[in-house]
Amino acid sequence: MNSGKHTIDADFFRQLERFSFMVNKRVSSVYAGSRRSVNTGKGIDTIGFREYYPGDEPKSIDWKVYARSEKLYVRQFEEDKSLTAHILLDASKSMDYPDKNTTKFEYGLMLAMGFAYMVTKDNDKFAISTFSEDVDISQARRGKKHLFQSLERLETTKLQGRTNIHESIVRYSHAIHSRSLVIIISDFMDNLDSIKSAIYRFSDHDLILVQVLDKTETQLQVHGHTKFMDVETEKDLKTYVSESFKESYQRKLIEHMNSIKGTCYHVGAEYYAFTTDVPIFDAFLYTIARRR
Repeated sequence: MNSGKHTIDADFFRQLERFSFMVNKRVSSVYAGSRRSVNTGKGIDTIGFREYYPGDEPKSIDWKVYARSEKLYVRQFEEDKSLTAHILLDASKSMDYPDKNTTKFEYGLMLAMGFAYMVTKDNDKFAISTFSEDVDISQARRGKKHLFQSLERLETTKLQGRTNIHESIVRYSHAIHSRSLVIIISDFMDNLDSIKSAIYRFSDHDLILVQVLDKTETQLQVHGHTKFMDVETEKDLKTYVSESFKESYQRKLIEHMNSIKGTCYHVGAEYYAFTTDVPIFDAFLYTIARRR
């Protein structure tokens, strides 16, 4: 990854204060309303009482009620249910593009840190893990200390290998033990069946896919005899880029993107696509507005 191009600083996080991240209510039934639920012996606000049962914590007994009724009652509280956000960021070699300006990885990193920051504001847990041919699993924690430790780790990540979403997601799925918010950020330059498999595997979660591309990948700006290089395999491809070649490329790219989008919609997931020339806070605003 090219050095000296990161734009994540104190000002970046200050600007994030202008945004709020609304978690979709369908994550789990316990997140109905403002993600609050009833539990006994925990929480802050008392919402009622019930009779004491063997096994209840003695400290939950309301002795004032006992003094009036001579019966044991325990207080019931309303508490916030925490949400865990699992953010998976593509760190394959194809994300280290272009050589100049913001790379796809750097743009994806800003998105990942932005989502994590907004989750942190709710004091919820998050993990940002990277994947390519395999997945480097990060443990979910809460707090700004974990946020900045994650940033330090990710800014030194070496981008390498090919994208293998299927294998990475299969491994990562074992690290999720309850319904969660799952965000996958990638250029999704992988086999379509592999991508669909990943979507279906996480379909029971609140799933968001964010596709990050460079503008030169969405609109070929070359013509004539051209040499392309696969950044993941470093193999060269020499070809002649004609107008019909561009049209065919454009059509296949749109078909690829629409297939991913269609699979997301089929399982109730969200899909967004951005090119790296889109201002990062415009991307945040668009995703957040769609979730309200």
